[in-house]
Amino acid sequence: MSTLKRFFQDTLIYGFATVLPRLMNFILVPLHTEYLGPAGYSVNTTFYVWATFFNVILTYGMETSFFRFFSHSREKEKVFSTSFLTLTFTTVAFFILVFIFRGWVTALVDLQPVYFNYLLGILALDTLVVIPFAYLRATNRPVKFALVKVLNISVVVILNFYFFWFISEFPQFSPDIVLSNYSEADKVGYIFIANLAASAITFIFLLPYFFRTKIDYSFKLLSKMWKYGWPVMVAGIAFVVNENLDKLLLKEMISDEVMGAYAGCYKLAVFMMIFIQAFRMGAEPFFFNHSKNENARETYATILNYFVIAGSLIFVVLVVYIDFFKRLVIRDEEYWFTIAIVPVILLANLFMGIYHNLSVWYKLTDKTRMGMYISLFGAAVTILFNVLLIPVIGFMAAAWATLAAYGSMMLISYFLGRKYYPVPYDLKKIAFYLILSVGFSIISFKFLRENYLAGSAFVVLFLLITFINERKDLKRIMKQ
Repeated sequence: MSTLKRFFQDTLIYGFATVLPRLMNFILVPLHTEYLGPAGYSVNTTFYVWATFFNVILTYGMETSFFRFFSHSREKEKVFSTSFLTLTFTTVAFFILVFIFRGWVTALVDLQPVYFNYLLGILALDTLVVIPFAYLRATNRPVKFALVKVLNISVVVILNFYFFWFISEFPQFSPDIVLSNYSEADKVGYIFIANLAASAITFIFLLPYFFRTKIDYSFKLLSKMWKYGWPVMVAGIAFVVNENLDKLLLKEMISDEVMGAYAGCYKLAVFMMIFIQAFRMGAEPFFFNHSKNENARETYATILNYFVIAGSLIFVVLVVYIDFFKRLVIRDEEYWFTIAIVPVILLANLFMGIYHNLSVWYKLTDKTRMGMYISLFGAAVTILFNVLLIPVIGFMAAAWATLAAYGSMMLISYFLGRKYYPVPYDLKKIAFYLILSVGFSIISFKFLRENYLAGSAFVVLFLLITFINERKDLKRIMKQ
């Protein structure tokens, strides 16, 4: 099997592990937006913004460090043991500190104490399985990885439908203990309970990997992993700022209702996010494992080319059918006034995906600090745009800030990569597909809204142009 074929195969499996859970989670958006309303959805969004932030803090780049050292080390058991035991110890230490400063932290995250308890439980369980999940990816076990991920989200979806819909419609089938403690007024809390249950079940299924750990700890190795990983953590914090600060600022500077509506429509960009995450799941271990191949750089260039083609196609399709997806996913019209953010967020996420692809240069050359600086620059752009422009143009400022941040990060990473790890990217071809998709999307959104015949023609035309341009390369890859 050729290198590229193996990459696409693993990415498809990891994509399944990412796409199916995300799609199943996507099913919950109509349920939540119908029953919660924008203000209630704002609480849900706040909870997961902080969950993402603390997840970055608790893992402090150890997952990426694990891939880096596991792929090159002859003492793989030592890498697994050191990273796993370290994460376990720091997770316990974190929760002791949080318990001591509980009142202050609860006020900071602006959540009810009971919701904060759910957040702590989810964080603890999810952090403890980071290295076991990474081990499955690093040892090329994508099927098992996918099965556990699908189990996790299945529990989330089933429990959400149970708490939001089934109990109200069929109370006779629910136990008395559930009915006696059930609250129609506090449905948002059941989202967190479902997540906590899913995290606990995932933890149980990965428990065998806890017992396979041999006490083979190396402080010297930990020092190297920390040196490699802490800039990744800082970059992760900056990413959380880029991805989520806008929602918190909209809540503070405008209202809960606007923040909830913005977050609801933001979910329409989920298909682009799924594609990017699936790519990253397959690409990160692939880039490390094949970095010593003679034609590695040409392979990376080819992968970016097809990433841009696929991402551009997704961009056009989502913009063309945006009103169809809007009615399908967000049934409450109170959310629709923020729909104009979606094309901007889609393009921003496509730029983010390109940035992740370009980031191969600083990961392979151990210059993760450069990635940290780029991410911090993006965070500064996000903060500046939001603070200055939200009072002027409202919620659209948050969308443009995201586009400006990811666009600038993409460009900076490309130019620095040319210096430290040159890859022969086909810039003309990449720019062509980006410009073509943006042009089709602008025309469709601005002048041909809900004209699905014309929009479909744009999609077909994009596919036709792509096929004409890429048919020779595709035939060559398939023959390898």
